[in-house]
Amino acid sequence: MRFLFTTFSFLLVSVISFAQDNYDVDLIPANLRNRANACIRNEEITVDMRSPDNVMLNVKKAITVFNQNGEDEARLAIYYDKNISIKSIKGEVYNSVGKLTNKFSQNDFADMSAADGFSLFVDSRVKHYLPSVNQYPYTLVYNYEIRNKQNLIIPHWSPKPADDVSVEKSTYIFICKPTDQVRIKTNNYSGTPDVLTDEKQKKTIWKVNNIMAVRTEPYSPAHETYATNIQITPQAFYYYNHKGSYTDWKELGTWIYDNLLAERKALPTATIELIKDLVKDEKTDKDKARKIYQYLQDKTRYISVQIGIGGLQPIAASEVDRLGYGDCKALVNYMQSLLNAANIDSYYCVVSAGSEKKSMDPTYASMVQGNHIILCMPLKGDTTWLECTNQKIPFGFLSDFTDDRLVLACTADGGKLLHTPKLTTAENLQIRKANLIIEADGNITGKMNTVYEGSQYENQEELIGKSITEQHKLLKETYNIDNIDFDAVAFAQKKDMAPKLTEEITLNIRNYAPVNSNKMFLQLNAFNIKKSIPEIKNRILPVYINRGYTDEDTIVYTLPDNVDTKLIIGQDKTFKSDFGQYVCKISVEGKKLTYYRKFILNDGTFPAEKYADFSKFINAVNSADYLKLALSLKK
Repeated sequence: MRFLFTTFSFLLVSVISFAQDNYDVDLIPANLRNRANACIRNEEITVDMRSPDNVMLNVKKAITVFNQNGEDEARLAIYYDKNISIKSIKGEVYNSVGKLTNKFSQNDFADMSAADGFSLFVDSRVKHYLPSVNQYPYTLVYNYEIRNKQNLIIPHWSPKPADDVSVEKSTYIFICKPTDQVRIKTNNYSGTPDVLTDEKQKKTIWKVNNIMAVRTEPYSPAHETYATNIQITPQAFYYYNHKGSYTDWKELGTWIYDNLLAERKALPTATIELIKDLVKDEKTDKDKARKIYQYLQDKTRYISVQIGIGGLQPIAASEVDRLGYGDCKALVNYMQSLLNAANIDSYYCVVSAGSEKKSMDPTYASMVQGNHIILCMPLKGDTTWLECTNQKIPFGFLSDFTDDRLVLACTADGGKLLHTPKLTTAENLQIRKANLIIEADGNITGKMNTVYEGSQYENQEELIGKSITEQHKLLKETYNIDNIDFDAVAFAQKKDMAPKLTEEITLNIRNYAPVNSNKMFLQLNAFNIKKSIPEIKNRILPVYINRGYTDEDTIVYTLPDNVDTKLIIGQDKTFKSDFGQYVCKISVEGKKLTYYRKFILNDGTFPAEKYADFSKFINAVNSADYLKLALSLKK
């Protein structure tokens, strides 16, 4: 709920259609049907930048949907607002032998607000259409045209949208004046575009043909890193009555600062005096900032606001001060204004947020690479980062939502790329200790303490403040053990720059260690089984582990009197690889059976040929995690 720039998606939607002589599915080459849930038969996207405030987008697309799994590729969603107008939409549906079964137009589309359920102000709408077809395969042929009254954001081209989609033919055409200066980023395009130029226009044409669907490979890099993609950014742009020009991050940051932020920072005199009084006894700027941050969290709440210069400009700090809410842009701008009142410098930073790390491209500045705003305080060598949309998050902690990536800091001196702190493998901890009593009938009771740190800090944070009923429901989903129940649940937080969340649980599990004849069967790892991954031959993509972590589990079982502990043999298993380490130890002392497990997964990118070693490592961990003892019972 922390994302901004919803308008970006409005402009980047690429959709669809035109006429081909024959849409018989049998005409699709066999290699394009293999592993495909849908096949793009023909696509032509034309972007005609007639002027900075008049960009025409014409999309024609024919796509065959083979089965229900390909249905998402047939969805047509076209966003519009006062600066994006839909000129025309028409389409047709064909059955498997290419016979026309239906036609549709703009009147057949559902038209609704683009509000997302948490946005207070949204001035955009969406037209949505999905044909009602229940016999597969079928083919949809779409054709629509829209006009954009801006050229800051140009629709990009990504001809193969997913692994399970094949492409027979796709074409992207960009038209501009010969004198227009544009920057083009080409990713994984092996050919050379055709360029046709005359005195009135310059036309650049990219084409791809016969791209097969591929199996999805686990632990792969982000799709855009290996798929074909073309991005275009004009040097001079027009956007919601604002003009500008940029060729790099420095110039883009300057435009954002001067045009979107500079006039939005004024606060009421009373608020300025309140802040000065609030921090008057604090000795350092960091302590002052911490106190101001708490003031922000207590006073404001996050609500998406997608209006004002296309959703890019924050509402004024004075308005946030008056209303007590705002989106990420507004809350960061407000926090920055509060810090200014205490003479503390800070940077408004654009980031690509999400658990998967995505950095700004240092070689190619563009407005479409960010979806969120955070704040950076340089603090004379003690750089501190703030997430301003979360009322619970500790001061100076970003979480895995924005850690370890390049962001654009917009300053009075222009834009500059900064790197957010990394949550490391050693810091991303889950430490669990449990003392469990096994009854003679196999039922278990006991207590468990789990500490979460680093990127795992937020694993259970959502449970805090929920009702007991809801907590128990979510805990059952987390631990996913048959017959588990919770007698007591408590959480404690240490909210500093290296926060910890502690979970205390009193639990019982019926029939966890079933008895059969003279044996009791006990799976030692009750709470933390590593899932297996498939073995894949001829891996194509690199192995990408987005984030490393360390889990450590210690479970002490008190065995019932009828278990013959003399027959239990201790075990000690350790294996290591480039991907991490696994340790498992079993020991017995009296009636106490102790199970210890430590698993370390390293982040990083590894060659495709290393996947066999990776799957071997992970599956060895999975096998070890399922270790089950057959405990002998005394006669």
